[in-house]
Amino acid sequence: MENYTVTGHIGEGAHGLVLRGKHLPTGREVALKKVKVRRLEDGIPISILRESKILQTVDCRYVVKLLDFFPQGLGFVLVFEMMPSGLWEMLHDIDNPITPAQGKSYMRMLLMGLNYLHNHHIMHRDLKPANLLISFEGELKIADLGQARLVWTDTKGESRPYTHQVATRWYRAPELLYGARFYSKAVDLWAVGCILAEVIMKSPIFPGETDIEQLAMVISSLGTPTEDNWPGLTSLPDYNKITFPESRRVPWETLVPDSPPEALSLIQCFLLYDSDKRISAQEALGHSYFFTPPLACPLAEMPKPKDGHRNKFIDKEVRADVPIDELFKDLADFVP
Repeated sequence: MENYTVTGHIGEGAHGLVLRGKHLPTGREVALKKVKVRRLEDGIPISILRESKILQTVDCRYVVKLLDFFPQGLGFVLVFEMMPSGLWEMLHDIDNPITPAQGKSYMRMLLMGLNYLHNHHIMHRDLKPANLLISFEGELKIADLGQARLVWTDTKGESRPYTHQVATRWYRAPELLYGARFYSKAVDLWAVGCILAEVIMKSPIFPGETDIEQLAMVISSLGTPTEDNWPGLTSLPDYNKITFPESRRVPWETLVPDSPPEALSLIQCFLLYDSDKRISAQEALGHSYFFTPPLACPLAEMPKPKDGHRNKFIDKEVRADVPIDELFKDLADFVP
């Protein structure tokens, strides 16, 4: 703990603050994820333990690096490389709009990072623009693995149940919305399809305000699912709890206007009811979308977010040069 000092505030997550800091021996800028302990008897949240454990095994340039982690008083700190912005901010920066070629490059980096995770049997389970960070060099990195899980299979190759309460609503696969407990890495691929549509439109494709509205938006857009296009649909836990009006599929050109045909084709490959038929990250990297002009930008031509780029989108008080001990000295810091 004596190796770090806090220099500012980046944001807040489900389990605590993300602070800007400095590694004193080297002067390196870092991000410090300060974990809240809601009840002393619960100990460190399992998501934080899971995130740190998984990140210790990850070595990919497109996944954010965990540099250090340590307990501190009644809390816990994860230390990450400093990233000045995220894909959400880049998409909403009206002063510096990203080009189609730059958007294609972001998608390529996302898929390369996700392919690495999936090849190492890791489901992210919360992919969204806010969890895709952008480095000073313009490189996209997958972050926030608090909901990530190793894929479980038994000796017969059968999976174990997982919770369906994962993924941010707008990017949540329909099987999760129907309460599925047995699912695969394909939940990440649905999220990638939603992100690709958002990169093109600069707004989410399915912005539901409740889980029911979310499912209704998906069904009214993609058409009423059936056992023919979604085997196992009727056996999902929440299938019989709600019914929706019969819907026909809306043309993709209407759902994602002003999108090139190759992009629409790739989005369709991700946004399929049948999770077994969704295109994999590796297969997507070979899709014609990435080989049709404009081609993905080289890194040298990608936007380079400046220090403080997030400040254009959030208005947070910055606490400068606070010794890390002071952030953990009071019990009130951890227990609401």
